[in-house]
Amino acid sequence: MCESRTSKVFIADDHPLFRCGLRLSLNQKENIEVVGEAENGFNAVERILNDDPDIVLIDVDMPGLSGIGAVRMLRKAVPELKILVLSAHDEDHYVRDSMSAGADGYVLKSIDVDALIQIIELFCKGEPVLSPYLLNFSVDYAIAGKTDAPDPPLTAREKEVLKYLVAGQMNKEIADNLFISCETVKSHIKHIFRKLDVANRVEAVRVATEKKLLAF
Repeated sequence: MCESRTSKVFIADDHPLFRCGLRLSLNQKENIEVVGEAENGFNAVERILNDDPDIVLIDVDMPGLSGIGAVRMLRKAVPELKILVLSAHDEDHYVRDSMSAGADGYVLKSIDVDALIQIIELFCKGEPVLSPYLLNFSVDYAIAGKTDAPDPPLTAREKEVLKYLVAGQMNKEIADNLFISCETVKSHIKHIFRKLDVANRVEAVRVATEKKLLAF
């Protein structure tokens, strides 16, 4: 893909200020160049096919064709293209739909710019990306339509939050440690409770310990 040369990045997002800020941040890196932008899914697909980027940063919520629809089209048209969904949504179904459509990864917009740049560089080099910021659900059961699927897996970020719950930290402490808002922490905890089928922190810690969920 883009070893030993400038990584060409395309940004698809319907918020002009976000695109501008991200473009300025990425272009400060000598080995990254933003080659194009789009404000909706249809324009994104058309321009990406013309601009030939190495990696696409695309939001799930855009007017016209959604980001997930655009991912699906791009994956068929350009199988080797690296596609990273960059979204404000951390709900399970957004991640699963994006990964099922063919995205290579899913990152929340709260990510630090330096961490995003590192992920971009690793994607372009074709190297494994191990990052707490990169959400990635196992979608095999959803794709296969199996009815005997196991409990929904915890995301990497949910495991991080669970680790701090086990350590007895409160929401504000967890938010400070992960550089996210308290509301986002509450959302993660809600998802953890649902997936573990528990009603409170004590039960979550017990289940996490019994099932060795943090042994990763």
